[in-house]
Amino acid sequence: MDGIELMAGAMHAAQARLDVSAANLSNLSSAGFQRRIAHATLGERGLSVSSSIDRTQGPLERTGRVFDLATVGGTLFVRDAHGNAIPVRSASLTLDANGALLDERGRALLGASGALRASAGATIDAQGVVREAGNVTGRLRLTPGTSVESGFLERSNVDAVHEMVDVLSAQRAFETAQKALSAIDEARAKDVNDVVRVKA
Repeated sequence: MDGIELMAGAMHAAQARLDVSAANLSNLSSAGFQRRIAHATLGERGLSVSSSIDRTQGPLERTGRVFDLATVGGTLFVRDAHGNAIPVRSASLTLDANGALLDERGRALLGASGALRASAGATIDAQGVVREAGNVTGRLRLTPGTSVESGFLERSNVDAVHEMVDVLSAQRAFETAQKALSAIDEARAKDVNDVVRVKA
């Protein structure tokens, strides 16, 4: 691999890092968003960038709404339009006309035996037990070891300062690779011109 290919690969890698950080920043205020982490590796074909999800718990924000739920140490489950059980760590739920609790995407909250139904006066405790007028009427489907915070939502785990530092670092890396590529190109052009002059 020559210098131009190496620097071009470095520019692509810097752009990929920048894209990851920019996407994280754009979701800074998105409830429950999990930031992505960029990983750069150097191989036979130069630099490449991959990304993975940061599973770190985001801060919990009090909303005071009974059907705003956040989990600690695990997940609860909602059912999508295809009938699949989807694990989520936080959900802002509303009651539909049939008493089903639906999240912002219209997915139904799952209990131990299917879609959970409740009334406006229901409460949900830390173990996911649903009570109405003091009686147990259901239980959330949870992963083992999960506790539930009713009246809270998990916020994004994006650190704005950290992401801005990553953005600046990626921009500098791109500019450095660009300058190096230009220098290599100029040196090659000079070598070609010198050869032409010698032959002449």
